[in-house]
Amino acid sequence: MKELKKDCPNPLACPVAVTVDVIGGKWKGIIIFHLISGPVRFNELKRIMPDTTQRMLTLQLRELEKDGVVHREVYHQIPPKVEYSLTEFGKTLIPIINLMRDWGQLYENEVLIKRNSPESE
Repeated sequence: MKELKKDCPNPLACPVAVTVDVIGGKWKGIIIFHLISGPVRFNELKRIMPDTTQRMLTLQLRELEKDGVVHREVYHQIPPKVEYSLTEFGKTLIPIINLMRDWGQLYENEVLIKRNSPESE
């Protein structure tokens, strides 16, 4: 049996928990993935992530901004323009997001098969 770490009584003190807290949830990793290639406007994110609501996208972007992962740039023009980009700190997550992408590509079919098999119900 695996022994619990006694030096991690607080879940946020554990390194994996800290990472999951920053990029966890359904949308944060996907947002970061789309920002890897450069700044993206809000409506573009909404268009490439059609399954999320405007409210959820806004909340996730605010959390990422609060954690210092995403920068929000407001251009004072008519019509208003807002772009989101990764901060230097946010760019440190690129290797993690790329590993998640690679794992997803490698195991996507296996996960789908297991989810749709009668034994999984």
